Amino acid sequence: MTAGYAEEKATGGSETEEQSIEDAVQKRFGTHTRITGKTPVSGGDINAAFRLTLSCKGSVFLKCNEKACAAMFDAEVQGLQALAASGCIAVAEPLAYGVDTNEKCAFLLLSYIKEGKPKASFWEDFGRSLAALHRQETGRFVPGGRYGFFQDNYIGTSRQHNAPHGSWISFFREERLMPQLSMADRWFDREERIRCSRLLERLDELLIEPPFPSLLHGDLWGGNFMTGPEGEAVLIDPAVYVGCHEADLAMTELFGGFSPRFYDGYREVLPVDGGYKERRDLYNLYHLLNHLNLFGSGYRSAVLQILYRYT
Repeated sequence: MTAGYAEEKATGGSETEEQSIEDAVQKRFGTHTRITGKTPVSGGDINAAFRLTLSCKGSVFLKCNEKACAAMFDAEVQGLQALAASGCIAVAEPLAYGVDTNEKCAFLLLSYIKEGKPKASFWEDFGRSLAALHRQETGRFVPGGRYGFFQDNYIGTSRQHNAPHGSWISFFREERLMPQLSMADRWFDREERIRCSRLLERLDELLIEPPFPSLLHGDLWGGNFMTGPEGEAVLIDPAVYVGCHEADLAMTELFGGFSPRFYDGYREVLPVDGGYKERRDLYNLYHLLNHLNLFGSGYRSAVLQILYRYT
């Protein structure tokens, strides 16, 4: 893939089309294909999700939301394609997306992943694959910088800012913590706001510039991977950007669910700096702030605990 990746994605036919979901299916699978079944799928808290059964005996996965969410689906497609381009790890394949003119909703069609039984080496292989992803060259994804992405995208339903920066610490300060702290201002009293400012000022002391930039999944918790039909890990629902590999690793530890064997496999390919554990919670502050902004006061104490720890 060339340095023109961002331009290719901007001009490569990824614009949101106004078409029915059935039209999109027929463009992908042939004009004689019909949707013969629609079964709700549970698990997500943002989009309505369904398994569509097709007359050609296959199935596809459908996400639907309000028409205003078309940009969110566009960003998801770009992120999945960027991850797939690495060739390091399996991802859900985007098939089509657009705005349904009949249902008046935005939609995204993805390959339907038939869940399998994890193979014996599932966790080690998963860790190795993620580390290999983190070692891939990233310049094509960030025109004009080292960290960021060629477009803004979303973390949940929150806009995720990806303006290019030459410094990881600068990027994390200005594109990650500052927007979330601004949105969360109503949850803080005067002393806590002072601590927020102090934390931003101290980031140069608290974080390090990584040895190389890494393409990140961006939202890698236990709900954003599946076990594929061959027993392999398959990534879903990314919030992709180029950043420090430690940020992805930290997210895997935030809500649990990853085996110690995952980290063993990761370290086989990419050793983890000895100071990572001291930085881990600071990386996860971004996600906890986002949860505070999206879901409310249940996350305030976790945010404050980290804020006080680092100030």
